[in-house]
Amino acid sequence: MSDRPSDEHISGSAQGDGDGGGDGKSSGSGSSISDAEWAKFLQDSEREIPASAPKEPSARARMVTERLRQQEARGEAPEGWRTGPAGQDVADRAARKRRRLWVFLGLPLVVVLAVVAMRPSLIPGDPFGAGEPEAAASPLPAETAAPTGAPGAVDAEKPTIEQPFLGSPALQWADGAAGIVLPAAKPVGSLSKAQVAQALELTKKLLVDANLDPVTLRGGRPETAFAVIDPRQTELVGLLNTSLSKPDEKHDPLAMFSRFDPAEVRPAGDVVKTRGRITFKAGEQASVAVHADYTFVYPLVQAAQGSTEVSRTIVRRVLDIELSDPTKYLVTPGTITVRNYEEEAGNTACDVYDGYFHPEFSTAAEAEPTGAAPTGPTRDPYDRSHELGANRDQGCGVVSRT
Repeated sequence: MSDRPSDEHISGSAQGDGDGGGDGKSSGSGSSISDAEWAKFLQDSEREIPASAPKEPSARARMVTERLRQQEARGEAPEGWRTGPAGQDVADRAARKRRRLWVFLGLPLVVVLAVVAMRPSLIPGDPFGAGEPEAAASPLPAETAAPTGAPGAVDAEKPTIEQPFLGSPALQWADGAAGIVLPAAKPVGSLSKAQVAQALELTKKLLVDANLDPVTLRGGRPETAFAVIDPRQTELVGLLNTSLSKPDEKHDPLAMFSRFDPAEVRPAGDVVKTRGRITFKAGEQASVAVHADYTFVYPLVQAAQGSTEVSRTIVRRVLDIELSDPTKYLVTPGTITVRNYEEEAGNTACDVYDGYFHPEFSTAAEAEPTGAAPTGPTRDPYDRSHELGANRDQGCGVVSRT
C-alpha cells in the first residue's frame, strides 16, 4: 500500500480548505487541474518521499502517463503552461518567418519591377518592343543661350534608313520647324509688339523655306524665301537668282539655301533635325534687328536603287534680319531686309560649286572622289559654341563626326 495520498484524498483536501464554502473551482467529483499540472505535482511529491518507499503510480498518474505516451507515439507535442497551444505557436513562427522573407525578398522584387516598368528593354529579348534607341531618347529643351562647348560624345551606333540619327547628338534635337522656337515679342523703339512679332515670323519663314522645304532640298526654287525678302534689295535678289541658275564660286546658292542633287542622293526619311535660337534687339534704323543661329542635320542615302548606307551632312547658318519702321523708311510692307548671312557645312565635298552639297559615303570610296582633298583642320560640325566664320580662312577641313 502506498504512503502517498490517494486521488480522492487530495481532491477532498482542496474542497475543505477555507471556511467550508470553497471557491467553486473544485466542486464535484472531477478535477480542474490539467494533466501537465498534475504531472508536476506528482514529481514534487515524489521528491519528498524517502527513496526507499515504493513508487507504484496512482491511477491518475498512470492515466496521465499513458496519455502522454500515446501523444508522443502519434508525434503530438504536449501543451505547455504558458506558451499556449503548440500548433498555434508553430503557425505564429511561420507567419513571422513569412513576414521576414517579405522584408528581405519583397523590397528587392519591388525595385526590380519598378526598373523593368521604366525600362522594359532590359528584359532579355525586349518582349515589349520598347528598346528602340530613337524612341527612348529624350528631347533637349530649346536652346536659349550660346553653348559653352560641343555636345558630348554619344554611342557610335551605325545609322539606318529606319533610324538615321543613331550615333549623332542630333538624335535629341527637335524635328524640322519645331526646332525654330520664337521668343515672345515685345515693343522695340517705335515698333509695336505686333510688328516685332511679324519680323520674327518672317525670319522663321525664311529659315524654313531655305533649309527644310522638300522642294528646296531637291534643288527647286525657294519661292517663299524670295517672297519674304524685300524686293528693294535688288542686289541681293539678283545675286540669289544668278546663284540658282548659274552657280559658281562667286554665286553659290549654298550660302543661303540647303540643296542636294536628286540624281546623287535622296533623303533618308522625312525628318531634318534642327537646333538653334533666335534673339532680337533694337536696330540702328528705327528697326528691330533679329539674329538667328541654327544648325540643320540632313540624313541621306545614295540615289541608286537598293542603297542603304546613311550619311549625314550638317549645316550651320547665321542670319541677321531687320524690319524697319515703315513710317520712317521706305520698305515693302510684309517683308524683311537681310543684312548678313553665313554658312558652314560639314561632310560635303570641298571646292565644288555646282549648287549642291555632296556628302561622302564609305561604299563610294572606290569611285573617283568629288572635289578637292581637305586642307583645313578637323572640326566638330555639331559644335555651336564658336563664332561662325572664325575658321573660314583656314580652308576646307574634315569633320570629326557626322
